[in-house]
Parts: sequence; structure tokens; C-alpha cells
Amino acid sequence: MLARRAYIPDELLSPDVSDSWPLTVPCVAQLAAEGMEFQRPITFLVGENGSGKSTLVEAFAEAWGLDARGGRAGRKYVNDRPKTPLGELLRWDTTTAGARHRSGTRTKRRGYFLRAETAFGFMQAVSGMRGYWEEDTSEMSHGEGFLTVLSSMVREPGFYLMDEPEAALSFTSCLRLVNLLYDLGRSGAQVICATHSPILAATPGADIVEVGDHGFRRTAWEDLALVDHWRRYMNHPDAYLRYTTDQ
Repeated sequence: MLARRAYIPDELLSPDVSDSWPLTVPCVAQLAAEGMEFQRPITFLVGENGSGKSTLVEAFAEAWGLDARGGRAGRKYVNDRPKTPLGELLRWDTTTAGARHRSGTRTKRRGYFLRAETAFGFMQAVSGMRGYWEEDTSEMSHGEGFLTVLSSMVREPGFYLMDEPEAALSFTSCLRLVNLLYDLGRSGAQVICATHSPILAATPGADIVEVGDHGFRRTAWEDLALVDHWRRYMNHPDAYLRYTTDQ
């Protein structure tokens, strides 16, 4: 474990800040009030679109020194770029190993932020550059490219954040990612991943935090609303489709 808790210092929570976005998002408001603890090497943030899980993950990245647009730790000029509003406020409580990781030389830091919505452009920009992967991802499918990036950049003890990495992955590829994440968690790395995938959320030993109008709360995989909906849909798709089609 590298990070124990993400929080916002009380002195940064003026009334103007607390009453403005993103502090008005329930999960962010709860984080501001009590912080968010991390108890296991792998944490999944699960919730509907608009719940705030991506807002949290990009702020976690920035507070750790990663680019909110995605990329590996130790890139030049990342800290010179303007941060998101939440990224400016967020702070970390770290373990001893986490403190060493953050204070190490730029070239020695191990970490990566995979953000699905910007990943393809970033992959094309850095493919073949030193410190990245050697394969030409432009000649691969999106899913193959994602797995190439993940297997190349997410393979050593470090701090890794992911925002919906399943976006380009098939069922089988999601299972391959589960295997990668499971091995990574046992290596001493820490992963925080926002996802809509019940496959990824089922990674053995992972902590699951459900995000929504209630704020956030820890839950078991089988109690996730996401899992319940997928079960119901797979068993009786007509029960859902009759409300969205003219069938």
C-alpha cells in the first residue's frame, strides 16, 4: 500500500468552495467531510454516469503528481499545468513506502493514469518513445492497444489509476486485465480504478466503493446495483427492452 487516505484540509474549505462544483457532487462532498480511506491494494469505484467517480480518479491522479489527461509518472512539466478544481484541493495521507515513492527522483517513479477518453490520442503521440512501449499501437485494434499499454506500463510496484479501462475491451480481454490487476496488487502496487464492469469489479481481494446520490460506501460485489442489473438483464432482457424499444 502506498496511499492510506485522500482528503481536503479544512483550511481549504471556504464557504465559496464548498458551495461550488465539484464539492456539490455527493461523493465529493462526502470526501470533503470525512476523507476517503483505502484499505486494500486494489480499489474499484463503481457508479452510474455522472456519479462523480471519474472526477475523483482524475483528482487522485493530480494530487499524486500524475497528469489528469493520462500518462506515466515522472513526465516533465506535468506539475506546471493547471489542475482541476478538486485536484487543487486534494491531499494524501501515505504509508512510508508511499512517501518514498512520491519523493523519489522523477525518472524512478512508477505510476500511470489510463483515462479511456484520452488514451487513443495519447497512445499515438508516445508510441515508440523511450520509456513507453515498443509496439506500434496504431496497427492494433483499440482493445489490443489498451492491453499493450497496460501490460507495458502497469507491471511494477507503483501507483496506478484507471478510468473505465474496459471501454475498449472484450469479455476475454477484461479477464486478462483482471489477471494483470490481481498480480499487480500482490506485487506491492496500488490501483484505484473507476469502472462500469462487473468483471473487473470481481477481481479477487479488491475493495469496492459504490458511488452515487448517497455519496460513497463500501459494498460487496454481489450487492452492487450494477451486478443486480446485469443479472436481471441477462436473465430477462425483454423486461428491460420493452421500456426502451417499441417491441
